[in-house]
Amino acid sequence: MTDAWRPGAGIAALRARATMLAAARSFFATRGVLEVETPILSAGGTTDPQIESLSTRVCGLAGPLYLGTSPEFAMKRLLAAGSGDVYQICKVFRDEERGRWHNPEFTMVEWYRLGFDDGALMSEVEDFVGHLLAPHRRLPAAERLSYAAAIRRHAGVDAHRAGLEELRLAAAAHGVHCDADLDRDGALDLLMGLVVGPRLGRERPSFVCDYPASQASLARLKAGEPPVAARFEFYLDGIELANGFHELCAAQEQRARFEEDLRRRRSLGRPGPAADEHFLAALDYGLPDCAGVALGFDRLVALALGADSLAAAMAFPIDRA
Repeated sequence: MTDAWRPGAGIAALRARATMLAAARSFFATRGVLEVETPILSAGGTTDPQIESLSTRVCGLAGPLYLGTSPEFAMKRLLAAGSGDVYQICKVFRDEERGRWHNPEFTMVEWYRLGFDDGALMSEVEDFVGHLLAPHRRLPAAERLSYAAAIRRHAGVDAHRAGLEELRLAAAAHGVHCDADLDRDGALDLLMGLVVGPRLGRERPSFVCDYPASQASLARLKAGEPPVAARFEFYLDGIELANGFHELCAAQEQRARFEEDLRRRRSLGRPGPAADEHFLAALDYGLPDCAGVALGFDRLVALALGADSLAAAMAFPIDRA
């Protein structure tokens, strides 16, 4: 008889997870951040070339509905409607993500703070992680590295000026070889994912900020040369835990980015869903100045437990679902 019916995590781990969920809600309650719920199913999927949506159909509705890869668009619609600061703890879904630190279904903590920029939100992320990890370990103060500084320190190249061949050679020098036909951003992603990221957050937590403008995603751009995005990622023990932005509020610019995403998806042979028109309408109506972040809760639980995979931090990973 198989034991696949059993949970992947032990009961002690599930109790620790429940305590951390309660601590997360307490953290936001003391700061006056409203907990909200938004639909898991949406008429719009992600256009991001690096993320694949899962879809389903509902009887009586034309076209597919997409399982949320993030609650971001719906939460921003609430912000535009006047909700004030909001957070959500929810399940999200991403196809083609399965492995030691990935599961197609996972728990995300996402929140938005009015009047914050990316710097202020980094401080709050550090407070949040420290609060949830306090019963398990104490963290030293986090470092803040620009994307360019992180790439130079751990991969030895200039992220803003290095050509595609130089980036490939830098990856090869660290034992990373890829036969795929990568563009420049793809080569940078390869370096960040396989060379730089695993070295971050080892001695102390690390924020990587000021991403290249070409990797702005939903973040606004900062003035200066070279142009950089008001975007950050947070690393602990070589694991990426969070991705945050000083949010882009311009509907026209966001539509142009969606269209560029879709062009890139088509070039990769990956047609994607149309842009989320409800979200774009909310931006057009007026998104207040804010910063937002998404944090992988399962990864944080695993790190709190000293586990070496997500499976030890969730009741039923995909192979036991």
